[in-house]
Amino acid sequence: MQLFSLVLFLSILMLFAKSVFSFRPFFLARNLRRQRQGPSAAVTKVLFGTQRGGDLTPPPAERHEDRVIYAGVAPKGWPSDVPRQSEYSAHKLLDPPVAVPDPYGWLRDDSRTQQPVLDHLQQENDYTGNLTQHLEGLRQTLYDEMLSSIQETDYTLPRPKGKYYHYSRTFQGQSYASYCRAPRKHDSDKDHNNPLLHMDWDGSAEAPILPGEQVKLDVNELAKGKDYCAVGSVTTSPSDELLAYTVDFKGDEQCELYVKHLETGEIVDHDPSLQMYGRVLWGNDDHTIFYLKLDSTLRPYQVYRRTIGTATKEDDELLFEETDEMYWTSISKSLDGKYLFVETSSTETSEVHYLDLKDDNDSSTLQCVAKRRFKVLYDVEHRNEQWWITSNVKGTPNMRLFTAPAQPNCQDDWALVTDPTTEGTPLFDGGYARALHGVTAFAGHVVAQGREGGMPRVWLLTMDDINKVVKFDTLTFEEEAHDVGLTSHFEFDVDKIVVAYDSMITPLQYLELPLDNPTDESERTVLKDKLVPGYDKNLYNCERVMALSRDGTTEIPVNLVYRKDIMEQHVASSGGGEPVHCHLYGYGSYEACMEASFSATRLSLLNRGIVYAIAQIRGGGEMGRQWYEEPNGAKYLCKKNTFNDFVDVARYLIDTKKLTSPQKLTCEGRSAGGLLIGASINQAPELFKVAILGVPFVDVVCTMIDASIPLTTGEWEEWGNPNEEKFHEYMMEYSPMQNVKEGAIYPSCLLTGGLHDSRVAFWEPAKFAATLRHAQSPESGPVCLKMELSAGHFSASDRYKYYRELAFDYAFLLDQRGL
Repeated sequence: MQLFSLVLFLSILMLFAKSVFSFRPFFLARNLRRQRQGPSAAVTKVLFGTQRGGDLTPPPAERHEDRVIYAGVAPKGWPSDVPRQSEYSAHKLLDPPVAVPDPYGWLRDDSRTQQPVLDHLQQENDYTGNLTQHLEGLRQTLYDEMLSSIQETDYTLPRPKGKYYHYSRTFQGQSYASYCRAPRKHDSDKDHNNPLLHMDWDGSAEAPILPGEQVKLDVNELAKGKDYCAVGSVTTSPSDELLAYTVDFKGDEQCELYVKHLETGEIVDHDPSLQMYGRVLWGNDDHTIFYLKLDSTLRPYQVYRRTIGTATKEDDELLFEETDEMYWTSISKSLDGKYLFVETSSTETSEVHYLDLKDDNDSSTLQCVAKRRFKVLYDVEHRNEQWWITSNVKGTPNMRLFTAPAQPNCQDDWALVTDPTTEGTPLFDGGYARALHGVTAFAGHVVAQGREGGMPRVWLLTMDDINKVVKFDTLTFEEEAHDVGLTSHFEFDVDKIVVAYDSMITPLQYLELPLDNPTDESERTVLKDKLVPGYDKNLYNCERVMALSRDGTTEIPVNLVYRKDIMEQHVASSGGGEPVHCHLYGYGSYEACMEASFSATRLSLLNRGIVYAIAQIRGGGEMGRQWYEEPNGAKYLCKKNTFNDFVDVARYLIDTKKLTSPQKLTCEGRSAGGLLIGASINQAPELFKVAILGVPFVDVVCTMIDASIPLTTGEWEEWGNPNEEKFHEYMMEYSPMQNVKEGAIYPSCLLTGGLHDSRVAFWEPAKFAATLRHAQSPESGPVCLKMELSAGHFSASDRYKYYRELAFDYAFLLDQRGL
């Protein structure tokens, strides 16, 4: 199982995460392509209200100076079922409550139906469309460039499971993927006849990837007549006869469940009234499915067991319920198929229960591995009657690795896994040098993933017959800055694994390597390279530099990628270096890592002379959990370190490295990264020419005050609770909405949002746009808001529409910089 996925973190994956397996969770980055004769530029005009000759005056937003929201003890009339703080918080609430100005609070509409609000959003889209209508040609050029670097008809790496290989395909001219399978010949899987090594696909849409290919699910058919269609789980039953899949047709991350008979195509189970989280799992037979329900704030909190074909959802069996609003619930299965795991987690505390799926007694119940302990996180895998546990128990900076007997309430039996070469020394001691993120247990090996020296790492532990580690290997690669990770595996008893590898200049590749000799590079086999048409790696270079923070001691990693000729011109220019155009990206929350990974769409910026920089600022996990947690990371009352680091990186690029200048430096972030950009341009608006804030979390205080807003309660363990004295003033000092500088000259700003976004509500970017226009100097750049009216947090589900939106963002950026 993976540790609890933090709510806003997932948005960054739209630009950075790579899907390393064909069945991608619905919240992961989509494998975006489009057709040569895809949606025309007219689509953009329809979406964003472009009208030639339209008004170039920003839409007026009524400002109610007397409108406030109260922080602290519940004000009069507050709903009794909406908490003001967590049950176990020891901090004092503000009493009497304090009024926080909210002059644009009227833009909040939880129903998404109030006509004045919808009219205002449409006016914002019209204004943005009118102001940027001259960029239609550039947007089309960028769109075409992105397509030229994309293999539109493609497939994901086939992965074996049972009797089949499973993968997905995309086709030129189709907006969505098709999920496929092909029969597997077991007698040849583990030798040189492996079909993945001898594929003869001719690159056409008509030819199968593997012999006997069958289409399990064509998402293009699902999406017909829909404005939005995002698929979550796509998983076959144990007998391979049934397919379960979940679909979000709105963008609010509430899904419907379908179960289809693969031979007949008949839908054997579908209740449209049953709204659930996107993840579902099969039990040990074709009759049982496990799923998660959401509460009113869209928090997964109940686990149900459903018998396929049951008449109504009321017949489903409730297995687990988490009543504490701070905790999210997730489900997973051990790779050996023996156990269902139910994990309930806040960002600081977790508890894992398990259900024996091999037990023939259908009445088997959940049992707890170890009762929750305040600020103790742990995660569990199973192998050979042992739990493999990663945990920060006893307050270690990073996770340690333990084993324990596979039985309930085993917390007293946890034993550290030790180094086979140094008796008694833990392999993962929880210290600062090596950060462990999690493990995957196979029959004869355990694969661990984490970070060391600021870089992602994969380690392999070889086991003997008595569960003792006898060998410990670290995977190494030539490129200094790179990204690497274990792909998803479905089978427990394997002698080879597949890892995904890329860097800022090396496109994604899938490497198969033997578990018994993983470090021998001659034994590594490339199963699939990501084809990037027209890309010449020799034209580009990347480097990793360290920017010194304002505290004088903390070094902030920065990954740079650029065309070699641009940097050569910069170095050779008069005066020791003419400033170049530079685009700075950051995130810095939830321990999420911004990796040095490849992006084909980024080439449109690089080829225009832009140096692309990724700041690995505190609040992420690039340097281990200490980069995230207090007292030296960027959480709670240290959160300002995130924004200070980003500004310090900008100053480093300008003043120390002398790479760029304020007139040539732009910045970008999404979701919590949008908070980063909002806080950074408030702190130092003079450093940036353009700022892109995607679905930005900019109304931190007003949102975090109100637990009726989806996902707020669990976030109190990330930012703090502004209802409490301890955190209120600190959050007021950095929340972008409360800190726009009166009369300051701000960079040109493009803000985006989604009407159905359940993670960052649409009114946050709408309110921030109005606030910027109200306060900033007339000499500031324009403030544009682009609101997607048929999507949520993760932008368009249609891959072609997504590329149109990305081209829109890039065109705005280039135009505002005079490029």
